[in-house]
Amino acid sequence: MKKTIGLAVIALVASAPTFAAGDAAAGQAKSAICASCHGANGIAVIPGYPNLKGQNAQYIESSLKAYKNKERNGGNAAVMQPMAAMLNDADMANLAAYYSTMK
Repeated sequence: MKKTIGLAVIALVASAPTFAAGDAAAGQAKSAICASCHGANGIAVIPGYPNLKGQNAQYIESSLKAYKNKERNGGNAAVMQPMAAMLNDADMANLAAYYSTMK
């Protein structure tokens, strides 16, 4: 019984979501290029483009990585893949932290 509970706890911890540990201030400094489509305030200025303000950090970071790795190909991929290609992992985490903390 103790072994089963121990395994269950390990499985729960291993499956828990991770959160972007980026630097929001660094993300804000890097966000200028994003603002042309997603708005300076994180509200998209182009219809059909997603708002980033208040978006889940993990979602933003995983989306950017998927665009960079060309694993995400639908919708706005033709625009986002080259943008994400210019970012390193720290940039992605920082942008995710910045947009997720916007109120």
